[in-house]
Order: sequence, then structure tokens, then C-alpha cells
Amino acid sequence: MYAVVKTGGKQYKVAAGEKLKIEQIPADIGTQITLDQVLAVGNGDQIKLGAPLVAGAAVTATVVSQGRHDKVRIFKMRRRKHYQKRQGHRQNYTEIKIEAIQA
Repeated sequence: MYAVVKTGGKQYKVAAGEKLKIEQIPADIGTQITLDQVLAVGNGDQIKLGAPLVAGAAVTATVVSQGRHDKVRIFKMRRRKHYQKRQGHRQNYTEIKIEAIQA
């Protein structure tokens, strides 16, 4: 069984037992969270699509860790204009483990 959930402006296909890094959620480690924006639920060859959300569906997950991704380096340059700009960015994330999918 799998589900497509929306969190942090992104969509993820998840299944029970999976670990996943999503946009940061303000929750403590070990806390159970519920992702209730479920767009689709599938089981084998059967699929239930929402319009836009599946009614009564929810995904239960546990927060495993909080962290930051690797640094992304941004380099901008204009040739022959004596312009160079260096910048870096590290995005925060929350790692969750999918426990159950209720359809």
C-alpha cells in the first residue's frame, strides 16, 4: 500500500516503513505526526484519487531527526564586467519514518 502526500509544497510517494527527508516541521524527535493532505492512495492495482484530497485518508509518521542538508554553492559571474559573487545555502529538513497509512 502506498500514498501520495503533500507537505512543504512538495509531493511524496510514501509506503509504510520508509524513511523520508521533508521540509522542516516544528516537532520534537520521537513525536508522532499526521500528514492529512493525502492526494492519492494505492493498493496493488487499485488506486483512489482525491479531488483534491482523499476523504478520511491520513498518513502517520514518527520524527526520526532534524538536520540540515549539504551546502549548495551558488556562483554568479558576468564575464568581462569584473563581477563575481559567491554564496552558500543549507536547507533545514525533518527526517520522518512512515508508520501507517489509513485509507
